[in-house]
Amino acid sequence: MLKQVSIFAENKKGTMQTITGILEREQINILGSVTNDSAEYGIIRMVVSDTEKAMKALSEAGYLCRSTDVLGIQISDHPGALNTLLKSIQDSNINVNYLYLSFSRDSASPIIILHTDDVMEVEECLVSRGFVSVSK
Repeated sequence: MLKQVSIFAENKKGTMQTITGILEREQINILGSVTNDSAEYGIIRMVVSDTEKAMKALSEAGYLCRSTDVLGIQISDHPGALNTLLKSIQDSNINVNYLYLSFSRDSASPIIILHTDDVMEVEECLVSRGFVSVSK
């Protein structure tokens, strides 16, 4: 299981660079990220190398942050691999709130980051179907 940092930030010029600058200064690596925005505010979701340190540094800089459990599921790098994962999820009657892509620095395989209502149960279900769960 992975920890994700959700950062609530004003949607204005330079915000993302400010956040990445804080992470760089703290020597925190971004392993996966997705940004959802609206007219005024956005949510930046990231899996990083040190969740607690990132949350502390970003909070001290005035950002509202939250830590959330997410799944990292390794898939093959070929057409249809994501569809196979999503079909297994659908066949198991699992709702996915959102997902985004990362990759394994060791195997160079894609990793799908998933958020669901019951991360532990979904992880057990997917592992029992032959998928590999990653923890960093």
